Amino acid sequence: MRKNKQKIVYKLTNEYAQTRGGTQWGPGISHSGNGEGGLCGPGYIHFYDDPLLAVLLNPIHADLRKSRLWEAVTSGKVLTDNGLKSGSKTLTTLREIPLPEITTEHRVRFAILCALEVGGSDSFRSWANNWLNGYDRSEAARSEEHTSELQ
Repeated sequence: MRKNKQKIVYKLTNEYAQTRGGTQWGPGISHSGNGEGGLCGPGYIHFYDDPLLAVLLNPIHADLRKSRLWEAVTSGKVLTDNGLKSGSKTLTTLREIPLPEITTEHRVRFAILCALEVGGSDSFRSWANNWLNGYDRSEAARSEEHTSELQ
């Protein structure tokens, strides 16, 4: 008989290992919602599937200034917002891990990938793919048209 392996997920907290409303987290701490309603309601505890997503999306989610990152495991029902964030009925933090270092290049790459997901002109897509592949990152390759598509 094989045991189910739990998937490691990631929880961001503030510098005091707390989330909204002063909810305290730390090694071996679990919190639960009721598993009802939508992802952003009281029924689910938020987490990320990847440490990089946690850091990259923090400014548009919790906007924690001095954040800490925790490995965690889920139990119960899980909802997801197309991979941008997820929530589970119960979340247990296991241990704190270092925040990944995000460079300007990482942020630009993420922005370009997001823009490509929603479309763009053929010339933008060509420029974006060339930038992502490292073929041409020159200032001359970036036109005003492309810059406006990233905004």
